[in-house]
Amino acid sequence: MKPSVRLLLGLCLAGASAHAQTSNIANLPVAQRDYSKEGANDYANLSNLTNGAPHLLSRHPNTVGSPYADNRWLTAHVVLANKQPLLPMLLKYDVLDRALVMRKEAPSPDSVELNDSKVASFVLEEPASALGPARRRLFRRFEEGPAARQRDYVEVLHAGRYALLKHHLKQIKRESFGGMYSNGAPTDEIEDASVYYLRSPEGTLTPVKLTLKALQAAAPALAEPLKTAAAAHKPRSEAGWGAVLDAADPAAK
Repeated sequence: MKPSVRLLLGLCLAGASAHAQTSNIANLPVAQRDYSKEGANDYANLSNLTNGAPHLLSRHPNTVGSPYADNRWLTAHVVLANKQPLLPMLLKYDVLDRALVMRKEAPSPDSVELNDSKVASFVLEEPASALGPARRRLFRRFEEGPAARQRDYVEVLHAGRYALLKHHLKQIKRESFGGMYSNGAPTDEIEDASVYYLRSPEGTLTPVKLTLKALQAAAPALAEPLKTAAAAHKPRSEAGWGAVLDAADPAAK
């Protein structure tokens, strides 16, 4: 492994650069390198890999709902802006705080926040379940989005001439008195506010709902292929609509 990769991951576990949190969600362990055992020489050029201290996880006391794109600790493959891949790690994407959170080496229940200033993209490995087969979920920077949002991540549900993107967003609904959760105090609720976009070959972004009619309106040139593919796949999920786009708008080989 190149020194720069070790350096960035060493940063993730540096005490001054991370904030611990406790997780109640248990996942099967994956093989991970114990980065806390890296040698001191691996940190010699630390200043070359950071733009100041990484953002610390903020706390949201007395809230219900999840800030994460996926509550599970999933194996992630992270790629840096210089195309350098990192070793696989267990990761969550905190949408509310726009942060990547890595689980520490077992048996520790804690996690640390990555300094993701150098991260270009990551892939989450979602295991097979009763809801569907295993799949790889690609997240990349929202480069074509509004200027204030271009450092956000979007999930790529389809990539061909067109791209189907999910901009994960969360918002806090303030002061709902949530009964069993509130303990007599106002309870804030974290709600999903994500938006889907269809990007045209010309780069135009159109907000869409995951329906045949909405996708046909956003991509008139694909109206008939979309109709045929939707009839064949009968989509009922994001992954299903991604498969419809894959069939109607196959990626160039």
